[in-house]
Amino acid sequence: MNKETLRQPGAYRTRRLATVVMTRLATVRRAALVALLFFASCALGPGTAAAEQPEVHGPADTSSPRATLKSFLDAMNEIYGLIESRQFLDRNDPQYHAIAIRALDTLDTSDLPAFARVDRAGEAAFYLKEILDRLEVPPWEDIPDQAAIEAVGGPEQLPQWRIPGMRITIARVAEGPRRHEYLFSPGTVERLPSYFEGIRHLPYRTTGIAVSPEILRWYFAAPGNPFMARLVAQLPEWAKERRFGLTVWKWPGLLLLSLAAIALMAMAYRLQRRLADRTRTTSLVKYCLTLVFPIAAMLTPLALQHLAYEILTVRGSPLELVRFVTTLVALGASFIVVFAASRRLNEIIIASPNIRSQGLDAQFIRLISVVLSIVVSVVLFLFGGQYLGLPVMALLASAGIGGLAVALAAQDTLKNLFGTLMIMADKPFRVGERIIVGAHDGVVESIGLRSTRIRTRFAGHLISIPNDEMARRDIENLGRRPALFRSANIRIPLDTPREKVESAITLIRATLKNHQGMDPERAPQVFFDEFNDDSFNIRLSYWYHLDEYWDFVAFNEKVNFEIFRAFEDHGIQFSLPFRVTYWAKDSEQRPLEVEMVERK
Repeated sequence: MNKETLRQPGAYRTRRLATVVMTRLATVRRAALVALLFFASCALGPGTAAAEQPEVHGPADTSSPRATLKSFLDAMNEIYGLIESRQFLDRNDPQYHAIAIRALDTLDTSDLPAFARVDRAGEAAFYLKEILDRLEVPPWEDIPDQAAIEAVGGPEQLPQWRIPGMRITIARVAEGPRRHEYLFSPGTVERLPSYFEGIRHLPYRTTGIAVSPEILRWYFAAPGNPFMARLVAQLPEWAKERRFGLTVWKWPGLLLLSLAAIALMAMAYRLQRRLADRTRTTSLVKYCLTLVFPIAAMLTPLALQHLAYEILTVRGSPLELVRFVTTLVALGASFIVVFAASRRLNEIIIASPNIRSQGLDAQFIRLISVVLSIVVSVVLFLFGGQYLGLPVMALLASAGIGGLAVALAAQDTLKNLFGTLMIMADKPFRVGERIIVGAHDGVVESIGLRSTRIRTRFAGHLISIPNDEMARRDIENLGRRPALFRSANIRIPLDTPREKVESAITLIRATLKNHQGMDPERAPQVFFDEFNDDSFNIRLSYWYHLDEYWDFVAFNEKVNFEIFRAFEDHGIQFSLPFRVTYWAKDSEQRPLEVEMVERK
């Protein structure tokens, strides 16, 4: 087979020059080999069989160590042949998908974190090929096949096979979707980069199975499309060397992409805040449309990740770091999207004509939405943490212990939270209502998670009262009274004739008859109700059914003057309080002695 013939270094250089010329004449070719591996792995998911894609050459044979090793080497040699002939691969060609899938299907990537599984699997395939190209691979007849496995008593007697002279193991999978297949073990896949660093000084083999010179260097250094390839071809050789795990020319590009992403995110959040403040009270539709900006900010790190992979072809540890950081930033940005979407959903619900925007129902809806947003964010964090390879169960266990400590330290906060729930359930007052709590008389401005804010009636001071205290105290809700009420006592002297007392009552009743703000079902009440020690007492009571307090005060003043005027016209006097003052002729304090003397 021509693809398996030995390739000498001189011939390799000649053919590479020829391929460069071919790429300049060919139509647009995109995506390097790792992009091919990325696409194929994303399409199928880690560890899935190749049957989901068109099978041009058939799936990898993993029925025995020999079949697994041969499937891997054949697939990598075919990929190398495509690199030599075209330099750039068309990722949309099903043939390339099948070849890449065959190579990946021989690796057990179950221990790799989900966010880096695709990248590490592709990188491991190239490292493995470089190692096998430098060390002696035993003849095929010395590698166990199905017949050899049956000869030793079945697969249970050969759980793994190690390539002689190498730290590479092909193991039989015991459980999972790849059960009973022979794959390169997870431990082998994990240590391939460090293993290669120890043998990279060795030359390529000159005998045995075909080698693929410089395939790993191409993997790390090649551009992602013909346009970038033409630019890179003009760079000096030092710009094509690897430094700190990445080709030199890629570092400035990665830095520029990162700065552009940061600037775009900052701009998106700034526009969102500015436009949201303008449209929240003017246009509900426009306010909801501002959600586009936090969504764009969330997608920006993912776009950076895609460009770093597709255009700059960042590979290896730098790509893993880029994927981790951008995914983590996108995860944090998703929390902002959740809370922003929740707020806009609140406004849509509260805009209903049946709900007062500042009422307790609206406050309750806002509270529930905040709680649900926190729950959704926690779920996203757990799934995102698992995807990033974070120890989620350990975090949950720590959160349980830490949560107990926080709960003990935050008893007052929890009390206020439960007080808020009690206020929301009982609804003793709403925003905009006037209430009296203890010595505070004012209008409720807001009901928060921790406290209720009251604007005092006359001084205008803003008072914050913890909701725990609000739930425990007696609250007089003046905003829900049916009418303003006044009760007063008018006293006239004891020597006033009966006729004038009756006349006084008639005059007061006439003053209050059909008064301003009167409810016919609650007529004014005027009665001579008590003999005081120093006066006759007339009690008057009436209700004012208009909710304007200062109008009520003005009406009381009007009533007082009319009664005053009527009493003057009819010669009725008001009783004055009776006081007796005793004066001592010196400054000494002594008991008061009063002697009653009968006069004859």
